[in-house]
Parts: sequence; C-alpha cells; structure tokens
Amino acid sequence: MCGPGAIRATPFRSLAKAWVLVSALASASWAFAAEPAASSAGVGANNHSAQSAKVLRYAFQIAETGFDPAQISDDYSRTITPHIFEALYAYDYLAMPVKVIPLTAAGLPEIANDFKTWTIHLKPGIYFVDDPAFHAAHDTNSTNSARRLKPGERRELTAEDYVYSLKRFADPTINAPLYANVEELGIQGLLALRKQAMAAKRALNYDTPIEGLKALDRYTLQIKLNQPRPRLLETLAASDLYGAVAREVVEFYGDRIMEHPVGTGPFVLSQWRRSSFIVLEKNPAYRERYYEADPAPGDAEGQAMLAHFKGRRIPMIDRVEISIIEESQPRWLSFLNSEHDLSFIVPPEFINIALPGNKLAPNLAQRGMKLQRTLTPDEAFTFFNMEDPVVGGYTPDKVALRRAISLGLDVEREIRQVRRGQAVLAQSHVVPHTSGYDPAYRSEMSLYDPARANALLDTYGYVDRDGDGWRDMPDGSPLVLEVATQPDSLSRQYDELWQRSFNALKIKVRFFPGKWPEQMKAARAGKLMLWMMGNAANSSDGQEALQYLYGPQAGNQNISRFRLKEFDNLYERMQVIPDSPERDALFLQAKRLQAAYMPIKTHVHRYRNDLTQPWLIGYRRPVFRSEFWHFVDIEKK
Repeated sequence: MCGPGAIRATPFRSLAKAWVLVSALASASWAFAAEPAASSAGVGANNHSAQSAKVLRYAFQIAETGFDPAQISDDYSRTITPHIFEALYAYDYLAMPVKVIPLTAAGLPEIANDFKTWTIHLKPGIYFVDDPAFHAAHDTNSTNSARRLKPGERRELTAEDYVYSLKRFADPTINAPLYANVEELGIQGLLALRKQAMAAKRALNYDTPIEGLKALDRYTLQIKLNQPRPRLLETLAASDLYGAVAREVVEFYGDRIMEHPVGTGPFVLSQWRRSSFIVLEKNPAYRERYYEADPAPGDAEGQAMLAHFKGRRIPMIDRVEISIIEESQPRWLSFLNSEHDLSFIVPPEFINIALPGNKLAPNLAQRGMKLQRTLTPDEAFTFFNMEDPVVGGYTPDKVALRRAISLGLDVEREIRQVRRGQAVLAQSHVVPHTSGYDPAYRSEMSLYDPARANALLDTYGYVDRDGDGWRDMPDGSPLVLEVATQPDSLSRQYDELWQRSFNALKIKVRFFPGKWPEQMKAARAGKLMLWMMGNAANSSDGQEALQYLYGPQAGNQNISRFRLKEFDNLYERMQVIPDSPERDALFLQAKRLQAAYMPIKTHVHRYRNDLTQPWLIGYRRPVFRSEFWHFVDIEKK
C-alpha cells in the first residue's frame, strides 16, 4: 500500500490498488496528512529509502477517532495509542497465562493497607519524543513543574506526568468517554475535585493536590484508594488509556490534541488522513529496550520466537502504515497482492476460500503464509436502550419483549452463514480467557426458540390489533423496532438475517445505516433503540465486561443504560474481593440477572483468524489489547 506522495508509477495489479488510489484522490481535498503531526519533530532522522526501510502495512475495517487517551474509547484508536504512549506496566508479549511486567515502572508496586495504597517507582532516564510544545513558554502562574526546555534538551518522564494523566479523565471539559472506569477505582479526592470543577462550570484545577494521587518525588507515584482494588495492577498496564501524557503538550495544542499525540513510546505519529490513512515512524530517540519475553515451557512457537529475537533492540521495524478499508473485498485483495503484510482478521466472506475446514488453504500455505486462529476474549452483542419507550423498562411486558426478541434471533444461523463458523454461542457477557468465564455454563442467552418467543409476545399483549399482519404494542400503537446498522456489505448480511428473524415474529423493523463512529456517538447519547456491536477484553478480569451492565456506567461503558440495584450491589462487591470461589459465585448471579432482564443479548464469542506474509516474523495476536508492532520484524530475502 503506497503512502501519500509515494504512489508507484506501475500499472494497477488489482482492484485493491485501484480502490486505494481512488480513495486517496477523493480524500485529498480535506486531508491534512501533508502536514506532519507536531510529534514528528526529529522523525526525519529515522526516514529510510524505500528499499531499506522495514514497513509494516495492514488495514483497519473501521476508522479511528483520534489519539488522545482521555478522549477515545474505540478499539481502532486504542490500537494506535499504546505504541505512542506508555503506561507504568504492560503484558508480557508471549506469556500464557498472561503476566504483567514493568514498563516505565522500575518494578512491581509496593501494596499496603489492604490493596488501598499503591506506591510505584519509575525508571529514570525515560524521555518524551521532542516536540515544539516543550520549547514554548508556559504559564508561570501554574504550579506545574514543567519549564521551557533549551534547544537540544530532552523532557524526562516523571511521576507528576502520571498524576496529571489520570486527573485528565476527571476533567468535565474533556468529557472522557471512559471516565467512569477511573471513577470506579475510587482514587481519594478525585471525584470531589471533579465536582468542584462541574459546580464552577470550568476545567479541572490540576494544581489542586489530592490525597489519592501524589508524586512523592520525581520518580515515585503514590495512589490511594477509598476501597481495596486487588486488580489495580492490570488497570495500570493499559498504555492505550493510562499512558503518560505531558501537560505542556496538552496545553500547547488545546483542542487539537487528538491530532498531536506526544509520548515516550516506540512510535511517533507522522501522517494522518482522517478515516483514510495513518503513518507512524519508529521513535529515533527511543530508549535502549530489548526483546524479552517469558513463554510457557510447552509453548514451542513462543520459545522459537524468543530464541530468534532475544536481546534484539526494539522496535525492529521502521514504519507502520495503516489504511482504513471498510469493504472486505479490497481489504482482502490488498493482502493477497502482498500490499499488506498482515490480514488482521480474515474477512468472513473469504473464510471458506482462505480457510477450508479451518485450515490454511494449500495455495496460501505454498506462498509461505501463516495462520493464527484464536478464540479471543471478545463478544458480539445487541444492546437494548433501557430508556427507550418501546424496548426499555423493567415491567414484565418490557422484559418479555426483549426476551422474545432474544429467543427469536437465530444466532446459530448467524454463525453458519454470516460468520462462516468463526464463533461460538455466548451464554453471558463474560468472555473467554477471563475470570468468571465458565465454558460449562448454559443460559437462555444462547437459545433459539421462535415458538416460545411468539407465545411470550401473545401472553403480554403484543398482538396484531389492526389486522395489518404485524404485532402492535399492548396499548394498540404500532410496534416498530429501529435497528442501527452500518452501510457496508457485511452489515447488510446481518440485516437480512435479522429481517428474517423479525418476520417470523411478525415484528416490523426499520434499519437505518450510519458510519460506526457516528452510531457510537448516538448510542452513548441514548439515541439508538438497539444496535449490534462488539467488545474485546482489556485484561483477564471478567468483571470488566460487566461494566456494560453497571448502573453508574450508564452512558459510558453501560451502553444499554441498564440500572438494577441488585446487579450494582453484586458488581461493587466483586470489585473489592480477591479472586476466589466467593467471587465466582457473584459472577454466576450477575450472569443470571443479565439473562433474566436481557438488557443485552450477547450473541457470540469470536474466533479471530490472522494471516501473515512469510516475511512478517514474530507476530502473535495479543490476548488483551492490540499492542505488538515493536515485537515483530520484516525479514525479506
């Protein structure tokens, strides 16, 4: 795939190339990629000729939204940010079961006061990539310790940067979509500071000290919590959200900060055409960091990777180019024509061709391609807006409507026809590879029973009152479901399947398409009735998925706006106790409540099939989060 300004003067070899060129020309009038992001200062030293540079190329099927950790929530933006920013901890790339290791921290936390006090020491000598923001004048009235740097002077990462970065989530002027995640941690004084800002209708006062977030010295961070949080370490391993952001950079760029990510990580944003093309370059000033991993003794593939790469300085590639290609055909052809090095999820439409019998097709194997097929810790689900006058509510008739819809959706057909067998039936919102997941658990969630669904609708008054052949509401008004969808060919296949299921229930349905980012905004604002979407776990704690049902998360992770005191009490109890049989019992109760009230219909847990070209070495899909660029290499003969 060619980047802007570097289109090859060769004939098109495929529909994919033609599509990419048309897309690039169509977007040229509004793209700002010709102007490198401010964070690319100094990247020029890392530019190589086309012949010598090691470039990783692949595609997203859905567009990013931006690159400020405090303002993003989508998986695609969150694939970019952990390669730019760095959290205190990370996951070992090869370890299974997963293992948290220090990243910018000097070691594991010192934990005291029953998991309520966490003290973390940082490694000295970690620096942000150079940026004009560090050399500009700063507000002298602020207690922020940052100062204007002299030419050639580097900005070191300090404990105060993590204090500031965590506080940003509580700033009401930012409206961080995942603020509720931070509020759940119960950092002492943070909620009170946020309420002060909200009462005054102004930005958070970052200079006001709070007991829960302190820089004890330049390299020591202390976090104090209101309640025990035994699993805080996994939260602190999220570079996509909790990586360090420099205050000077945020203040310098203001409302353009989504375009100017500046971190300490291995890559730097170089070019960006919104919803079209993203380029990152290797950080030329990245500290000396070497490939280390801890694969299990029986993990032959992991042991081979470790033997091949151990001791190599990372990152090993020079550049990453990501194209946004929503339609499956051009995305797949780009990979087949060697324009992409990785097919990050083989499109369902091509599964039978690429993976007959879930095995790599002989013609692709002969080309040296490799397959990784993984049952991932994710889910596809349909949420019902619990505040919607048609499908929302907690009365028996509303519960019956949602349960009938769930029973009437033929998810096994969905798996066979649309997903091409690349999923398993889900029994709850808790996903594989996480605590609380029980492969033996069964619930109504996975049942397909249209006869029972129709009987439920009849019993609770959803009958055809005007003789037009379609069911009406119990009060006689029309029953019409408004289903959000996307304008791509794969989404249309799901729509056709849903139409068939609703026809069998004699429920009228109206589909309205929209781009994924716009639909997501509408969903968070409570403007969608129901929509099918996906979620991937960020850690091994299964409670993370249950945020989608936790009342205080309504409008954030709780996209359905489900509020049930009984569920909230379970959730809050689960937060403070260690992993144990007692906690497993709480998971079971929570799963039963989901099936009973059906605010979310969890369809499937998905297999992900990743294909790599023979020259992409060292790739393994991370179990949690998509952070892998600095662990792979391009080795062409």
